[in-house]
Amino acid sequence: MSTGAELLDEVRAALARYVILPSPEAGDAVTLWVAATHAQPAWQHATRLVITAPEKRCGKSRLLDIIEATTHDPLIAVNISPAALVRSIGEEPPTILLDEADTVFGRKAADNHEDLRGILNAGHQRNRPYVRWDANLRRPEHCPTFSMAALAGIGSMPDTIEDRAVMVRMRRRAPGESVKPFRSRRDGPPLAALRDRLTAWVRSRIDELGDAEPDMPVEDRAADNWESLVAVADAAGGSWPERARQACRSLTDAADDDSTVGVRLLVDLREVFEGADALHGATLLERLHKLDESPWSDWYGRPLNARDLARLLKPYGVNSVDVKVDGVNRKGYRRDHLHDAWSRYLPRHGGGATSATSATSQVSDASEVAGSGRETLPATGANALTCQVAEVAEVADTPHLPPCRVCGEPMIVTERGQTAHPTCGGNP
Repeated sequence: MSTGAELLDEVRAALARYVILPSPEAGDAVTLWVAATHAQPAWQHATRLVITAPEKRCGKSRLLDIIEATTHDPLIAVNISPAALVRSIGEEPPTILLDEADTVFGRKAADNHEDLRGILNAGHQRNRPYVRWDANLRRPEHCPTFSMAALAGIGSMPDTIEDRAVMVRMRRRAPGESVKPFRSRRDGPPLAALRDRLTAWVRSRIDELGDAEPDMPVEDRAADNWESLVAVADAAGGSWPERARQACRSLTDAADDDSTVGVRLLVDLREVFEGADALHGATLLERLHKLDESPWSDWYGRPLNARDLARLLKPYGVNSVDVKVDGVNRKGYRRDHLHDAWSRYLPRHGGGATSATSATSQVSDASEVAGSGRETLPATGANALTCQVAEVAEVADTPHLPPCRVCGEPMIVTERGQTAHPTCGGNP
């Protein structure tokens, strides 16, 4: 009889046989996630596996084929209604596999699938039912939502889903990289036999896994996402406990690097302050515009202005105030007002959030991730401009206005088409 470590090695080898994964850590993470689906009664959190790629033909659907053949009771679909989803989840939940998820949660479709996104988010944790009114019985119906799920698609998923997920970012095969073609009739039975052996091993340790409290290399939501995977690795033994923790650190750091626009701005502000206690708004904007590879000099077709800066910082509780620099009193920002946001949202270690000189994978996506509440960075440079960016730039583009003669801050165009400064009321 195979040991747990040997079974995980077989699953890992099966993945590598048919799919080129972006890193060894990604392969280990998918292997552990597959194994964890067979122990869903043991877990408090049902980790999502999000498989994304920048373009088609990167192996997302093929990876989902192998996952379907080896996971517990897979329920695969390219689209599913909220009613069908919650009625497919029972006391012994299936493993939900959603292919072509970008057609569901993409920029143009996400508003029509808010219920589905809410159910997937709620199903990450136990005891978060979907409650609806049963008109026939004239009473509320409590539908369970807890179930492990994998989503595959092009581009980003809503950040509320990604925050509950182990992220695997696929890429197209390079010249010289080859895999074995997958044929379900030929390759399905051996994978099904492997799945059955994996199920037997995991279920024989269900109580042990349910009581497990593994030492985690991450905290908070990331620890919730990875706890089941690390618990499986600890139970398997061999090299898997260390490999699981290395995959956890590596993929969590990579996910942290995909900063939202607000976090990117906080990182860049920390750099441009350069130890100053306060800076005028105009000085701050000038320095932001000069940062290499930053989006601020080409913010949807124009430089970031004072109004944009204020809007982006407002959710973090940072507002412009009167500051005196070199004897001149103008609107600006103070370092101590930004310190709280820096300490809360930027990483405590050297890695993590994107710096001003390292563009993230999100920079090429100018659109807002629909339904997620997260705004991503606009592309910079003509070569990176996508059709989505062009659409936004055409609408958002405004003429470059001279600074206010009274306070020196950038001017705005009012609803009546007049130029003015919103703070001091000056005219150019």
